[in-house]
Amino acid sequence: MTTKLCFVISSLEGGGAERVVSNLANHFSNKNFNVTLVCLNKAEARYTLSPNVKLIELVDRKGTEHIFTRVGYAALTFFRLLSTLYKEKPICCISFMTSVNLWTGIVCILLGIKFIISERTSPDYTLNTYNKFLQWLSFKIYSRSKAIVIPAKAMEKGFTRNNQFKNLKNFSAISNPVSVFKKPSEFSVNSNPFILSVGRLDPNKCFDLLIEAYSKLFPSNVDLLISGEGESRAMLEKQISDLGLQGKVKLIGFKSNLQDYYAQAEIFVLASRVEGYPNVLIEAMSMGCASIAMDCEFGPSEIINNGLNGFLISCEDVDGLTKSMDKLLKDDSLRKAFSKNAKSINKTNSIENISTNWENLILS
Repeated sequence: MTTKLCFVISSLEGGGAERVVSNLANHFSNKNFNVTLVCLNKAEARYTLSPNVKLIELVDRKGTEHIFTRVGYAALTFFRLLSTLYKEKPICCISFMTSVNLWTGIVCILLGIKFIISERTSPDYTLNTYNKFLQWLSFKIYSRSKAIVIPAKAMEKGFTRNNQFKNLKNFSAISNPVSVFKKPSEFSVNSNPFILSVGRLDPNKCFDLLIEAYSKLFPSNVDLLISGEGESRAMLEKQISDLGLQGKVKLIGFKSNLQDYYAQAEIFVLASRVEGYPNVLIEAMSMGCASIAMDCEFGPSEIINNGLNGFLISCEDVDGLTKSMDKLLKDDSLRKAFSKNAKSINKTNSIENISTNWENLILS
């Protein structure tokens, strides 16, 4: 008899949590598990699911949302999730991201289904911004969960800084698995050597600081490629124009063949001021791309051993980032050493190791 699991997330439109959910759902579906992946919202899927994974999308949100529309969507989401989980009857439901965790927790409590919630980023930008009632409600739901899975151990401190969450004792740190990519193509993705960065174009990813740091590399025959989409595109395009970097800094959008970019990049840079446990960093390192990351509060310091398998730079230190990029671009032996050491993440963060940790937690 197979064991039934349900994973719940907002959508598979793109992002680190979405990639983790896809990887875990695919992996468990290929073992002795019956896997259903529930998306609260209908959207174009950026990640490929195994044919063994049952995908259910609950609500197709369309048009401009005013208060009455949002209330209507909220009610529809709740009742469809309630109906879906009642029919599926999983032994455990695993949800990702704060708002989804709250919906899933409420429904699972009502139905008597065991549930695990997973937070993927700093609570200072999610739970800690809620009003007192929502924080109280979140605490009640989170305390009833089988576990609160966080990708970086240090994230627990971020939660317990909030008085509402100081008494939570059910945290479990499980790192993100390395994505298994197709074999990189032999065709060049860019005419010049390039520095690569990947992520949603929003202020917390600090692509503006990366572009500023890149502009100080002189002379440079190396381009800067940024893969991702988001609200900051227009601002970044203006910055690129103002600095006269058209044709050198390229916003290349979302790419389904990131393995080609990781494999061909001279170096990879993560300039974020906020992270949980950045997938793009472990992806780049798994492909042997020498990497630099800002030492933001969570994540990078648990991945990079500074000077051994990459560089950690003080958060928002533009000059330090410029110097580190310059050093790596000019020092072939250091770049090769970082590349070799970085690849060990393929063992520590293999899907087999990470899924075993999840499986032990689910079945405990």
